[in-house]
Amino acid sequence: MKSTVVIKSNKSGMTVILAPEVPFEQLLRDIAVKFEDSTRFWGAVQMTLTLAGRPLTPEQEFQIANVIMDHSQIEIVCLVDLDSNRTKRCEKALNEKLMELSAATGQFYRGCLKKGESLESEASIVIIGDVEQGARVTARGNVVVLGELKGTVVAGAAGNELAVIVALTMAPYQLKIANLSTKINEKGRRMGRGPMTAAIEQGEICVTPIKKSFLNVIKSI
Repeated sequence: MKSTVVIKSNKSGMTVILAPEVPFEQLLRDIAVKFEDSTRFWGAVQMTLTLAGRPLTPEQEFQIANVIMDHSQIEIVCLVDLDSNRTKRCEKALNEKLMELSAATGQFYRGCLKKGESLESEASIVIIGDVEQGARVTARGNVVVLGELKGTVVAGAAGNELAVIVALTMAPYQLKIANLSTKINEKGRRMGRGPMTAAIEQGEICVTPIKKSFLNVIKSI
């Protein structure tokens, strides 16, 4: 019987070729089995992912990436699209989603915050860019950094212990949520590989990897 999922390596990561005629839910199950069976072969690695063989919506692509990460030790750092026109459409859709998010829940800021600069929000804030060491972000709600976080971030500034801090690269000088704060990170070391989220758990701030699509994370903000 012909496999519904074929994995091939490429220069920057892997290409997963998907059978076009299989129902999508069945395909997700087949992908889970395929990557569980090949866990030892791939090991713990960071890779790009290219999907081929059938048309997919952006949401379906993220679902597939999530299944792969949930059933292996592979961390998908980005999805690579061979169709340049579709890439532009996806970028446009992401920007529209972020604008919708900012309008509904808080502010939307595009650009890098440099040393000595600060940004404040009365709600949640999404930053498209880096927060460099010496920069500070303060929000009464959540803070999402679509870039590298090396500065200081305060979320839940009014005492909201349910607030979270998310960054594509988490290497902060200091994190604070409500009245709790982390130890100062003077050397700017990463707190882990890939996107991370910081939240209060059992009375302290815990930073953990995001093992699901980033869009699913920001939907809850």
